[in-house]
Amino acid sequence: MVVSVPAAALVLALGILPLHVATEEARSLGPTIGFLAAVLVLAEMAKRDGLFAAAGAWMAAASRGRPVALLALVFVVGSTVTAILSLDATVVLLTPVVFATAATLRLRARPHVYACTHLANSASLLLPVSNLTNLLAYRASGLSFTRFGTIMALPWLAAIAVEWLVLRRFFASDLVGRGVTDSERPVALPIYPVAVIALTLVGFFVTSIVHIDPAFAAAAGAIALVLPALRSRKASLRDVGRAVDISFLAFVLALGLIVSAVSYRGLGSAVSHLVPHGSSLWSLLLLAAIAAVLANAINNLPAVLLLLPAAAAVGAGPVMAVLIGVNTGPNLTYVGSLATLLWRRTLRRHEVEPPMSEFLRLGALTVPLVLLVATLALWLSLRVVG
Repeated sequence: MVVSVPAAALVLALGILPLHVATEEARSLGPTIGFLAAVLVLAEMAKRDGLFAAAGAWMAAASRGRPVALLALVFVVGSTVTAILSLDATVVLLTPVVFATAATLRLRARPHVYACTHLANSASLLLPVSNLTNLLAYRASGLSFTRFGTIMALPWLAAIAVEWLVLRRFFASDLVGRGVTDSERPVALPIYPVAVIALTLVGFFVTSIVHIDPAFAAAAGAIALVLPALRSRKASLRDVGRAVDISFLAFVLALGLIVSAVSYRGLGSAVSHLVPHGSSLWSLLLLAAIAAVLANAINNLPAVLLLLPAAAAVGAGPVMAVLIGVNTGPNLTYVGSLATLLWRRTLRRHEVEPPMSEFLRLGALTVPLVLLVATLALWLSLRVVG
C-alpha cells in the first residue's frame, strides 16, 4: 500500500500508462474489487457471530485430544473456509482459532498452523470466490461459476491430498501422544450466519446462470449479516469499514494499474512468448511452473495479471494452469502471496514464528508435488468435463 499507490499515481502522472488505458483497467477490476470487499465483510461478520469460535470448539471436541485427528479436522475446516470465504479468512480468522484450539488441548501447534497457510493457498483452487486470483481468472476464462468449480474440483482435491500426505509425514514427531480435552463441552453452531453463507453460495451459482455479476450476491450476503450485527451492536459502522479494508482494495487497484503499465510498455508482449500455445499435459505443466516461479519472484497477484491475457488467448485450460501455479506456488516462499505474509504476521503476534529454513524445507517438499499432481488432475478434468 505504502509503495504501490504512490507508484501507480506516478505511472499516471508521467504518462507511462495512458489515461484511457488506466480507466479501462480500473473498470475491468471494479467488479472484482467490489466482490472482494463484500467477501471480506461477510467473513468478518461471520466471525463476530461466533462461526469461527464454534468451529474451534467443534474441532477440540471431535478430535478428543488426538493430534492426527485435530490435523484432519483442520484440513476439513480450513479447506471449506478457504473455498467458500476465501483464503484471507483462513489466514486471518481461522489461524488464531486453530492456534488457540491446539493450546487448549495442550498439543503442539506447529502442524496445525502450518496447515492453515498451506491450505489457504493450495485449497483456494475450487471456486471463483476462493482467492482474488481466482476472481481474475474466472473473468478471463469465460467459464460459468458452475463450470469453473466443476473443472477445478479434481485439482482442488488432488492438491489437498498431497498437502495432507506431506504434512502428516513432515510433522510426524509433533503428531504423537494425546492432549487434554473436555468431551462434554457443547458446540453451539450459529445457524443464521451458516444459512446466510449457504444462500450466498447458491446466489453465486444463480447469478452466473442469469449473467449477473456475482458481486451482487456477495453484497447481499454481507448486508444480511451486517444489519443484524449493527442492530445487536455486535459491530459498529467503524467495524464494517475496517472489514472492507480500503487500504487493501487500493493496493489491489494500484497494483493492477502498475502491471497494466509495464504490460502496455512491452512486458506483456514478452510474457506472451513464455505461454505455451496448447492444452497438452506438457503445456499445462510448463505454464503452471512458470506461474509458480513468477509468483515467488514478484508475488502471485502481479504474476496472474501478467500471465492471464496471454493464457486466455489460448483457452480456459491454460488459464486454470496459471491459477494452479499462482495459488499453490506461494507455499514455497513468504513473498509468494499476501496470504502467506498475513499468516506470518499472525504467528508473530503469538510469538511462534517458525524458522525460515523450516518453512522453505516444507515448501520445497510440497510445492513441486502439488504442481505436478494438481496439473495432472486439471488435464484429466479437462478431458472429462471438456
